[in-house]
Amino acid sequence: RLAKYVQELLGLDIDVDSMFDCQFKRIHEYKRQLMNCLFLIHRYLTIKEAPPAERAKIQSRTAFMGGKAAPGYKNAKTIIKLFTSIAWVINDDPDVAPYLRAAFLPNYGVSMAQVVIPASDLSEHISVAGTEASGTGNMKFAMNGGLLIGTMDGANIEIREECGEDAVFIFGCREDEVPDIQERARNGDYPVDPRLWKVFEAIWNGLFSIGDSEAHAQFCGLIDKLSNTRAAGTWEGDRYLL
Repeated sequence: RLAKYVQELLGLDIDVDSMFDCQFKRIHEYKRQLMNCLFLIHRYLTIKEAPPAERAKIQSRTAFMGGKAAPGYKNAKTIIKLFTSIAWVINDDPDVAPYLRAAFLPNYGVSMAQVVIPASDLSEHISVAGTEASGTGNMKFAMNGGLLIGTMDGANIEIREECGEDAVFIFGCREDEVPDIQERARNGDYPVDPRLWKVFEAIWNGLFSIGDSEAHAQFCGLIDKLSNTRAAGTWEGDRYLL
């Protein structure tokens, strides 16, 4: 049903046997859709660099994102543009598209949710610990049988307690660990993983700008801020500890 919906909406063919990886929520930096974008690039580069025999062993995945941004929220709109540009590159690459596809579904609302949520295999609720007041989208995805990946934040905690640890894949720091991470960053101890640095370089080199100089400047602006490691936890750096 979701594959048919996407084909009619976007003209994109989806592998119904792929894992449907969904992140649908209001677009906001603390909800860390940008981290999902960075992971998607990492997965793209990994598949692209893998020999054909190794690619054939990779679980096919389709990444869906949806949500609305406030009219004046520039960074949120840039994140949407980045995801759609990543999707364009991935879907147009014959080496990668059989194993990874991506689609941003515009104008997310109740009607779309009725199609998306029951189809989800994995949903992402990855706000930095201590920023989500509760969250109800994760409840809807969990009640429809999908697995969750998330942080110890908001209703993820209660879902894990009620549904069991095998229903929620937890990662990242706890709320009480955040101040120590920020303090270490101020002291210069906030290293960038080499795999993440490769993602930064791909963006800086324009791989996902598709020849759009304005988009390239916007994307680089996001990454330049993340790479200001001593300012992690502040608006001058990696505010939400990606």
